[in-house]
Amino acid sequence: MKRIYILILSMLAFSACLKDLDQRPVVESESDATEVYSSVDGFRGVLAKIYASYCIVGQEKGGGNADLSSNNGFDLLRGYFNMQESATDELAGTWLSGDKIEFLTFMNWDASDPWVSDTYYRLYYTISLCNEFLRNTGLADGFSDTDKATVATYAGEARFLRALAYWMVLDLYGKGPYVDETMTVGGYMPEAYNSKQLFDYIESELKDITLPKPSATEYGRASEAAAWTLLARLYLNAGVYGAGDHFSDCIECCKKVLADGFSLESDYGKLFNAENHLRTNEIIFPFVIDSRESVSWGASTYIVCGQISHTDSEMAAAYGVNPGWGSFRVRGELPGMFGDVASTSDSRARFFTTGRTQWFTGPIDNADEGFFSVKWTNLKDDGSTSCDTASGGVDTDYPFFRLADVYLMAAEAVLRGGAGMTRSEALGLVNDLRTRAYGNASGAVADADFNLDLILDERARELYLEAQRRTDLIRFGKFTTSSYIWQWKGGVLDGRAVADKYNLYPIPAAELSANTNLKNENY
Repeated sequence: MKRIYILILSMLAFSACLKDLDQRPVVESESDATEVYSSVDGFRGVLAKIYASYCIVGQEKGGGNADLSSNNGFDLLRGYFNMQESATDELAGTWLSGDKIEFLTFMNWDASDPWVSDTYYRLYYTISLCNEFLRNTGLADGFSDTDKATVATYAGEARFLRALAYWMVLDLYGKGPYVDETMTVGGYMPEAYNSKQLFDYIESELKDITLPKPSATEYGRASEAAAWTLLARLYLNAGVYGAGDHFSDCIECCKKVLADGFSLESDYGKLFNAENHLRTNEIIFPFVIDSRESVSWGASTYIVCGQISHTDSEMAAAYGVNPGWGSFRVRGELPGMFGDVASTSDSRARFFTTGRTQWFTGPIDNADEGFFSVKWTNLKDDGSTSCDTASGGVDTDYPFFRLADVYLMAAEAVLRGGAGMTRSEALGLVNDLRTRAYGNASGAVADADFNLDLILDERARELYLEAQRRTDLIRFGKFTTSSYIWQWKGGVLDGRAVADKYNLYPIPAAELSANTNLKNENY
């Protein structure tokens, strides 16, 4: 049975403002660090807490005994998903006020937006856990050589998880305070790193750490392939981050992943069902969600339940949900990328259309308009329901990195002038995905049609609702500009361009008061 090891620690809750970005974990028994880190199991427990900080919010079922006080009370992945999807051509929020998502939806957020703040503080909470873990690895000096080697592997994982959090800070906010394990806890004001400084740090960290091969580690834990995939994503977006052209570096990292034994899953839908933990052939790095061990009302539970109508019990049952939340639908542009979804042979076009219209004629929060996505489910491979989502959430893991993305990153980097892979090889990767999607070669792309516009649309078809769309649109210069308009972009039905400042989220207003090294130039 898949399992995430939940740490039996109560983490010190932060105030609404992280005046001290590097808090220490404490245990209810008031044990000190020397006791917590007195064995490999102790280190393993703290490491598990770091992994869990991405997808759960507290020590009890569904987020009880919360680690942080926050505006919304949800986990990091729910915040990250909303910030990556809500303003794009993919997502149409339904409960705009109730979910506090109207400002994201209409691209008019400010430094007081609750999701902007919550996601920022949860990222730095995870960073603080990593720093605390790494600060105490010296306590393993007296362990056996075998146990010291194990702790060294754990340290590599903690460094990867910290780099991942810092990458999210870079991608979402473009800057942020820098804190690592060498800095004294409290009593100082962290230096503000700009985008280039964050890029340089993340690049250096990912190139320096040592992680096991995918075949030599447990499911749900970081491997060298996860680090290479994150580095590839960093390089692909390097120009956006002010770090120049790194497309050849992106290709090099992608090729390392391609050589590490992964293969495409033959059934696209099984990548997003309740037994997707069996898809280790394609899923490079997941966050583990389990209805018994890591109950969350965010992460993939939010996606699976949120995409299902809250009034259609038959629809909910068909996808293993009890009940549907009706949190969001999709904007018409997304299914439009598949042509006529009723007749397409593309198996990735997974939408519920019965009695529904593709396009909006009025407010975006009209629950009667817009297709539902049914890409994510809580069904087992045999079609049966995995668990009762009303009491335990879903059993569907959150596949954060998967091989299909690596294929598309490599292909895009080639088209952007990167060296290390031929155009023919890059096109072959794209057509491998389309062969999987169509079941045969009927969807193959000809060389004459192989261009960047094709790649952007193909990324939408392959990766929709996987928290990548905002980053993709920014990289292609289409997120804020008039070069691509979708319904309700900028808060009007027919869509409009918005100010370029919305390519980045602002540092939360409360954080600016706490750390005078930080500022928002455009907010």
